[in-house]
Amino acid sequence: MKKVKGIFQLIRFELPFAAGVCVVMGQLLALGEFASLFITISGFFSVFAISASILVLNDFYDIETDRINAPHRPIPSNLVSPLDALLLSIILLIIGFTLSYLISISALMFSIALAVIGFLYNRKFKKSGLLGNILVSFSVGMTFIYGGLTVELPFHKMVIFFSLIGALIDLGEEIAADAMDIKGDLLINSNSIAIKYGKETALKISGFIFFFVVLLTSIPFLLKWFSSVYLFPILLMDFFIVYPTIKLIKSHNEEGRKYIRWIYLGSTLGLVIFLFMRVMKI
Repeated sequence: MKKVKGIFQLIRFELPFAAGVCVVMGQLLALGEFASLFITISGFFSVFAISASILVLNDFYDIETDRINAPHRPIPSNLVSPLDALLLSIILLIIGFTLSYLISISALMFSIALAVIGFLYNRKFKKSGLLGNILVSFSVGMTFIYGGLTVELPFHKMVIFFSLIGALIDLGEEIAADAMDIKGDLLINSNSIAIKYGKETALKISGFIFFFVVLLTSIPFLLKWFSSVYLFPILLMDFFIVYPTIKLIKSHNEEGRKYIRWIYLGSTLGLVIFLFMRVMKI
């Protein structure tokens, strides 16, 4: 049971789940309605599995830094062995590629590209600082594009717009997370913004990005892409960005991790409610 618990913690369920939601959101934005059940489920779980694989691999490569930054994580706390983590990552990757292939060859190629970016980040670019942050946020934004791709509309204007929103939210989170990981990142000679310019500066840059995202969320309504009823999930998302961001900027210790998590979960909640409203045809 301890190993099962460790595996669940390695996957970090809410993060792959959010990635899957972004795929379905991309499909919905592109089509104006939900895709077929097969495409919806395959799109969701293919990216869920690939995202989970990358996250597990991240723990595999971060063993030494996690001993300092997050000793409770499954590998440093000995709930899961490094070999188990590596095997789990490979199995999840195979599942993700298989589901992508069942959608289309182009979906498979796209998912392979996402996996390669994730591998390069974990293996080489994690310590590069801003470049690594951008690679991760780019991958997150691409989940919307992947959703559009599964329905053959990857460059729809709303898909591109929400891809930008998703990428910026994740970029802010990545920069803020680096500010929480300074001690461990010093071990790998990380070039993070927090190490180069200080934790306070990193959190301010992160906060600026989050507030910019909130401003951007008004654009779909100004351009009349959505009816005013969809202000509810968007404003809810904005609230869960603004309030934790204010607290995050003022944080002086590890509690900042909690506010970063709030931003991620709040953003996901807004998207889930948006999707639910579309299902109910509100």
